[in-house]
Amino acid sequence: MWSGAIEYFKDPKQVARIQEFFGVKIHHGSADPKAKQLYDSQNGNSIDLVHARAKSGQSKRTLGETNGHTVIKRKLNSNHVRCNLNGEKNEYASSEEEAAVATASNFTITNYFWYYLFLFGTELGDEIFYSTFIPFWFWNIDGAVGRRIVLVWAVIMTIGQCLKDILRWPRPACPPAARLQVKWSQEYGMPSTHAMIAVSIPFSIVLFTMNRYIYSFTIGCTVAVLWCTLVCVSRLYLGMHTVLDIIAGLALAMFLMIPLVPLVDITDYYFLTKDWALAILVAASIATVVYYPSSDRWTPTRGDTAMVVSVTTGVHVGAWLNYRTGVMSTPLLPPPYNIIWPSYPMLGSAVLRTILGFCCIIATKAFFKFFSYATMSAILKVNSKELMRSQNCLENRNKVLVELVYKYITCFMIGLNAVYLLPNVFSMIGIERPTFYTEL
Repeated sequence: MWSGAIEYFKDPKQVARIQEFFGVKIHHGSADPKAKQLYDSQNGNSIDLVHARAKSGQSKRTLGETNGHTVIKRKLNSNHVRCNLNGEKNEYASSEEEAAVATASNFTITNYFWYYLFLFGTELGDEIFYSTFIPFWFWNIDGAVGRRIVLVWAVIMTIGQCLKDILRWPRPACPPAARLQVKWSQEYGMPSTHAMIAVSIPFSIVLFTMNRYIYSFTIGCTVAVLWCTLVCVSRLYLGMHTVLDIIAGLALAMFLMIPLVPLVDITDYYFLTKDWALAILVAASIATVVYYPSSDRWTPTRGDTAMVVSVTTGVHVGAWLNYRTGVMSTPLLPPPYNIIWPSYPMLGSAVLRTILGFCCIIATKAFFKFFSYATMSAILKVNSKELMRSQNCLENRNKVLVELVYKYITCFMIGLNAVYLLPNVFSMIGIERPTFYTEL
């Protein structure tokens, strides 16, 4: 019975049915048979692209028409898969290869409401969302809750990413499903980390705020459920996961949050006040990157894991510095607190904090990427510019090492600046959030 259920939910035809329900018309059997070589029926990833280009001679076709059918005109994400005849994957694809990928996809969008809604939904579990949501939460909402959310996010995301490279389950085959998004297609599919994050972040917000602020718990849960549903359905709509990937991600995240939420609530105080606890956190984050499970091919999961654990470490080091310098104090009144809706001056300060903060975050990323590449390239005695342009693969050990160091250092500094440096700058220029330093 269980094996039958697993095969049913793993079947990519279920994904195709969901896509068609939401207005994706898949032209079954009408795609160019030579362009179909781009998709491996076993793992759903692009393969033999050079071979397809050489034989079909159709890679220069525009995205507008394919075999008489109109397909969506879109600029595919820069993280395309490009493969040579040996199946070695590069990170970027040319415009010709984009056309070949679109040819193999061969679908029509008939309902753009669902298309743009689910594009937005999938971004709620993506790097752009993390980069904006986490700093914004600390600058404008609540640091104590933010530290806990980030820690839950890091643990659940790390476990999910590791399982992907351990299990190595393919993404849904295309065809019969259609791949509406190429980004992250190098990764394996089981479990869906988008689904795991769709559980961990919104429900962590509810669980960590329900006893801290006075608001409707029902409304909070409703928003969390809608958030989670939107993200999960978006991954099916875009053809990036099977139903089984989503179910496994949801179940695993819920299972992990049962012990994790109370544990994080307890340990936050120790990370903030005890040097030994913070040292353990830093060592654990570095060990996670160093001893990350090996995969049979290059995927971006290890780099994403380095990003997650380093941001979390930077956030907690920044909070520890605030405590050690004496600027952080115990609140005068215990929770729960009434939610204070911003006045016009408060709203103006929040806007200034957000704009100035994000400008500094962008500058931090640019500087430390250059600094990390230059420093590591000098240590390894390689050309930094050539290294940046070189392909991502397991055999390119220098590239892998430098990428991991760059992501760890850069994201660590982003987390540190968001919680320590920038709030001090906000205080100096008089746009600080008044309760920031009372959120133990």
